[in-house]
Amino acid sequence: MSTTATTATRTTWNIDASHSQVEFAVKHMMIATVRGRFADVKGTVVTDDSDLAKAEVDVVIDVNSIDTREAKRDAHLKSADFFDAETFPRITFKSTGVTGARGDQFKLVGNLTIHGVTREVTLDVTSEGRAKDPWGGERAGYSAQTRVNRKDFGLTWNQALETGGLLVGDEIKIALDLELVKA
Repeated sequence: MSTTATTATRTTWNIDASHSQVEFAVKHMMIATVRGRFADVKGTVVTDDSDLAKAEVDVVIDVNSIDTREAKRDAHLKSADFFDAETFPRITFKSTGVTGARGDQFKLVGNLTIHGVTREVTLDVTSEGRAKDPWGGERAGYSAQTRVNRKDFGLTWNQALETGGLLVGDEIKIALDLELVKA
């Protein structure tokens, strides 16, 4: 009688910041969408080849790397009115589980911390595939999206408009395109 043992392979991947994007979009004056990004993103993804549900994701974003293509707006977003980057210099995400896997798509659940407030969020994730790079390394790509209400994270500053409504929308669309390098 023989048995075959299967050993799970856990692989650590590092985020390649130069080939990754963390972007957001929010309504301005209820009529237009303003987009921005964070240039400084770091983190790791640990995968388990035998069980997607055992994946671990840990991401850190430097709030001071915000870029909306308008220096005055960026300075305001870093101020105590919004992110308060001096007190809360990082946005973090730590996964707690994976659900709903279908082919290359799944939902990644985790704790998002912004402005010192942590809330559970669910990201809709698509695996974009894996490839060997020209230097003999292995890379993997993932895209993810979610929406959050900024007020849930204590980002409540706003200004009423004369015509009704508010200057800044509450719903924030978040999109990530991450390229990972096998450690």
